Amino acid sequence: MQVYGLLGNPVEHSLSPPMHEAAYEALDVDARYVTFEPDRDAAADAVAAADTLGIAGLNVTIPFKRDVLDAVDLDDVARRVGAVNTIDFSGETPTGHNTDVAGVERSFAHHDVSIDGRDAVLVGAGGAGRAAAFALADAGASVHVANRTVERAESLAADVPGATAGGLDTLDRVADADLLVNATSVGMEPDVDETPVPADHLHGDLAVLDAVYTPIETRLLREAAAAGATTIDGAWMLLFQGVQAFELWTGRDGPVDAMNEALRAELD
Repeated sequence: MQVYGLLGNPVEHSLSPPMHEAAYEALDVDARYVTFEPDRDAAADAVAAADTLGIAGLNVTIPFKRDVLDAVDLDDVARRVGAVNTIDFSGETPTGHNTDVAGVERSFAHHDVSIDGRDAVLVGAGGAGRAAAFALADAGASVHVANRTVERAESLAADVPGATAGGLDTLDRVADADLLVNATSVGMEPDVDETPVPADHLHGDLAVLDAVYTPIETRLLREAAAAGATTIDGAWMLLFQGVQAFELWTGRDGPVDAMNEALRAELD
């Protein structure tokens, strides 16, 4: 039996265990998914211990996505993003990946939204914003990063080929954009009445991905839908980063429907 798991602190409310357990059941994989909650200064030791114990793979969440960088070999995506959320132990040394990038790309693809050649506005320059920026740029979009702290937006844009940056006063660019990604926590419970983008910037030719998944339908998505836009809730991004991790670990196509059903049952 293979053992996979989640490295984080805290982990008790994680949605990853039911999602991955559903995948094992759907494909009859002899595996279990467990959680590890080391001290906040012990991430590297936890990775080494997992390797010694024969753990087959780990997801990595807050606050350890950057702490494990020096404990693993990095693939190209994780190196450029500067964060790891998935570790594979199948090689001679542990390899760190960032499947949040695939989570963004596959969320748009699942909703038949093309990224290549599109103009995208990204709100937020934190960890989720970095993954989204590289996902959009790698797939061929022109990316503008808008962030409350302009310096952080400019720092991210400097790392992403062709990206531009500005403050929240540049959100009027959404009116002419094809894609919008909210990678901030604005609109998350309990502040469900807030939105990162004014409704009058939204339009029917826009596709909107909101990384927030509590609640599933944020104010941003409600107002985007009212404007006729294509809307993609944050659970899709969470789902597809998990699917990508499953596929890295097992070499098999992830059972998207089974994992999605389990994820949404937990969110409900």
